[in-house]
Amino acid sequence: MLATLLADPGLVIVTTGMLVGTASSLLGAFLILRRNSMLADAISHSIVLGIVLVWLLTRQQSGAVQLLGAALAGIATVALTELLTRTRKVKDDAAIGLVFPALFALGVLLLNLYARDVHVDQHTVLLGEIGFVWLRTMPILGHEVPQALVWLGLVTTINASFVFLLFKELKLATFDPALAHALGFAPAALSYALLVLTSVTAVASFEAVGVVLFVAFVIVPPAAAYLLTDRLERMILLGIAVALASSWLGYLAAVALDVSIGGMMAVVTGLFLLAAFLAGPRYGLIARLVRQRHQRLHDECLALAVHLLTAENQGEHPRKPLTDGLAWTDARATRVLAECRRHGLVRDDAAGLALTAKGRGAARALLEPWRVEPG
Repeated sequence: MLATLLADPGLVIVTTGMLVGTASSLLGAFLILRRNSMLADAISHSIVLGIVLVWLLTRQQSGAVQLLGAALAGIATVALTELLTRTRKVKDDAAIGLVFPALFALGVLLLNLYARDVHVDQHTVLLGEIGFVWLRTMPILGHEVPQALVWLGLVTTINASFVFLLFKELKLATFDPALAHALGFAPAALSYALLVLTSVTAVASFEAVGVVLFVAFVIVPPAAAYLLTDRLERMILLGIAVALASSWLGYLAAVALDVSIGGMMAVVTGLFLLAAFLAGPRYGLIARLVRQRHQRLHDECLALAVHLLTAENQGEHPRKPLTDGLAWTDARATRVLAECRRHGLVRDDAAGLALTAKGRGAARALLEPWRVEPG
């Protein structure tokens, strides 16, 4: 099975995308709920500074040292952002907008001044090229395994273990940090651990897929899942499912259209988000419009019931109450009458429209709070 995977470049590319998507979505669900999703973008840019500084100190372009450097750069981004926010001179979003361009610019400047001949450049970091991941390999147990699969598999395992082992603590720290602190769960430490893993995931992903696709995977699949469910466990699983499907479908679409593979994977995540926004069962636009229509019909039925009850109390026979008394058009009157009949609120008799017992009870329940007691 391993030999089959390694012998098929397309399968290696898709697997790489799936690993990035899974590792990113595991963390992205918590970033979305904490309203820290833009920190992923900030971290993914500021890691350039960490990569350059590690190279200047160690002359190593990859490996565990680079992961550590990226993690430290991510921590610096978060710490500086929080430092600016605590001054109360700028808000959270403005602080992020100030910090990460400064760190990214410093990293690019050092890269151009001291590392011109090194195979690390801002274009590679931002865009990457997932189509070439199968070319860079390392020997493992007699097999030439793509480096991207090794590092991303390791990072995915670490992220999954972190979420699985600390799920209760992460959940409580996300929804109620004060209670988590009172129970001794150290929400601040969990927050920093989450952002450190985000930094590590970003640097493990940048050479294979680039920052842009990493940001798409860490934000868009969890955001789509957020529109589909209210349960954190399902949100995480749905986010991973969206990331896996986006990797596979994005690759197939890119091959068919002869376009960028990473770019098409990002586009497919956006299509999933659009589908969730439009057709989500609870928060989707279509479902919301349907609920609004039903609520409007319900309110109109109650208005008709009140109108008929008033006419009944006055001894009138409302044959034309809809167009005269309520100033409704014929089309609207027909629609409301059909809805009222369907719910058993009105009936037709020899005198005209009449309320059923259910309709009379609904009208009286609506008017009851407005009844003024004599005296």
